[in-house]
Amino acid sequence: MPNGGNRPNRPLRPRGGGGAAGRRRRVVIDNLAARPRADGRQSRGRNEGPPREPRTTPPVQPTGPVTVESGVTVRDFSQALGVPMPELIKILMALGQMRTATQSLTDEEVELIGSELKREVQIKHASDEEGDEPETYDDPEEALVTRPPVVTIMGHVDHGKTTLLDAIRNAKVVATEAGGITQHIGAYQVNVDGRKVTFLDTPGHEAFTAMRARGAKVTDIAVLVVAADDGVMPQTKESISHARAADVPIVVAINKIDLPGSNIDRVKAELAQEGLQPEDWGGTTQFAEVSAKTQVGLDTLLEKILLVADLELDPKANPNTEASGPIIESRLDVGRGPVATMLIHRGTLIVGDAIVAGDAHGRVKALFNYKGEKIQKALPGEPVEILGFDKPPPAGELGRVVENDRLARELATRRAERLRREQLATQRTSGVSLENLFEQMQTGEVADLNLVVKGDVVGSVEAVVSELSKFEHSEVRLNVIHQGVGAITQNDIMLASASDALIVGFNVRPNAEARELALREGVEIRSYNVIYQLTDDIERALVGKLAAVKTEETIGEAEVRALFKVSRLGTIAGCMVTHGVVRRNADVRVIRDGTVIYTTTIGALKRFKDDAREVAEGFECGILLDGFNDVKEGDVLEAFETRSVERTSLDEAPSAAAS
Repeated sequence: MPNGGNRPNRPLRPRGGGGAAGRRRRVVIDNLAARPRADGRQSRGRNEGPPREPRTTPPVQPTGPVTVESGVTVRDFSQALGVPMPELIKILMALGQMRTATQSLTDEEVELIGSELKREVQIKHASDEEGDEPETYDDPEEALVTRPPVVTIMGHVDHGKTTLLDAIRNAKVVATEAGGITQHIGAYQVNVDGRKVTFLDTPGHEAFTAMRARGAKVTDIAVLVVAADDGVMPQTKESISHARAADVPIVVAINKIDLPGSNIDRVKAELAQEGLQPEDWGGTTQFAEVSAKTQVGLDTLLEKILLVADLELDPKANPNTEASGPIIESRLDVGRGPVATMLIHRGTLIVGDAIVAGDAHGRVKALFNYKGEKIQKALPGEPVEILGFDKPPPAGELGRVVENDRLARELATRRAERLRREQLATQRTSGVSLENLFEQMQTGEVADLNLVVKGDVVGSVEAVVSELSKFEHSEVRLNVIHQGVGAITQNDIMLASASDALIVGFNVRPNAEARELALREGVEIRSYNVIYQLTDDIERALVGKLAAVKTEETIGEAEVRALFKVSRLGTIAGCMVTHGVVRRNADVRVIRDGTVIYTTTIGALKRFKDDAREVAEGFECGILLDGFNDVKEGDVLEAFETRSVERTSLDEAPSAAAS
């Protein structure tokens, strides 16, 4: 059969516009085949002649500077540099690091690769992105209205900043702060001759530099408080630098002029050396002499603030647009959830708006003014508390209203992913526990001390982490593996247990479940309410020089059986020692119906008519309590002693030391 007898006879269709009927021929149309070459020779067809020789000139490598994000992956860094990825992996292997194409690089690795390739590499961190509100808008002039000026109170520790603000707004804030130090940013409004002025109170401790810098960044006017009896101090100079960096005018308030040791002229001379020349000395800086306690000179200070606002600033904003402004502070409130304090710079914030700030987003559920009153909207220049975020937004981020919830979620997710990559790049895991930390330090090995930091508000956590990052030691590295806002939870315990970390709480405590879990997992929790106590303790831990631990030990109990009143001494309690021993001059708690009602010392201890140094269990005695005569029959006197026990290792808890 034709064609092998298996296929029917059928004519072959011509291809390429021609060809014989009995065979197939492939014709390639090449428009460049007949085009003359630049050297005068005829171009050859694609299927004719020998193959072209490969180019011998290597591609030109880029040499200019390159900017990458912190936490950049190997693939993205390769594309940014214009260098093949295998070459980067080869450099990393030479440095002893194994990385895949999708793994993030640390800042140190990025810099080392740039050094090996002799390329200038700039690393852009998440804190440098997004967050700055534009200085100008395209708002028409007729849409702008006058807004309240924003004033920041700045200065050194204990120079009377918060007391001055208290005197202005007739509130009491100092009593609520640990050690009399303001450790949060507060935003308040006051009325001055029918005009509103927004005040920000910034912390004075040196650890809160970032918070003070943020306060100067969002303000219109900085009021520099200087004590008349103390003069210019380090944080006074630092506050001046922050205000100048933010390019805001400074009004000086010389406080405590009522004290005997005050010297106003000396303070003016010291400030003049810092470039703040008083107006009465021929300069341009407004000075006001005030006393926060006696409220002298407050009207003058407020007049000078409004004068500077009117002459130098004339603050205006468009209220008829989407609201935007910086997040001053945020915290996790029990019962209300995430709470953020926002200073409205532009637009009007209304209940129900979709809002985003950094990696946090939500819908505004409720608004509260500085008095705690519920409001429906907030205008430019007003500080307002916002409920509705899915988590506490980072302090210092720009909060802004967006079109809908979907867009807010998308922007927050994008930002969260950016922060996650950077955290992965900077996080170091070590597997070093507190049990072998001291041993490694003694043998000269470098150990890591992992920390989980929890605080009541975002700004405090930032300040704690900033202070801890300053510690450098040749034998130990400090590594903050997690930081957050709110109470210490079971999740924090499990993270610390898995990472062999120490948990540090600032103004927060663990709940009962977390405390029990920490005991089972062997996780140590340390709580503080003053930042310098925290930093001092961690510093001593890093160098293995923890101070002695003060522990209380109950040495005995006595039950009051009878009372004897002596006119010149008071009430003597006739007691039976029911447990241990009772010693003269020992500390004692008066317990009535299971409740401690008073703590004092044993002033006198007698056996019958003789003075006794101590009375043992099963014997009767007479006890005179210092400063307490309201003892009654049936009361239990619990004697205890406070001891100082030296710690021998970093992981030794106070309870272990006491035993």
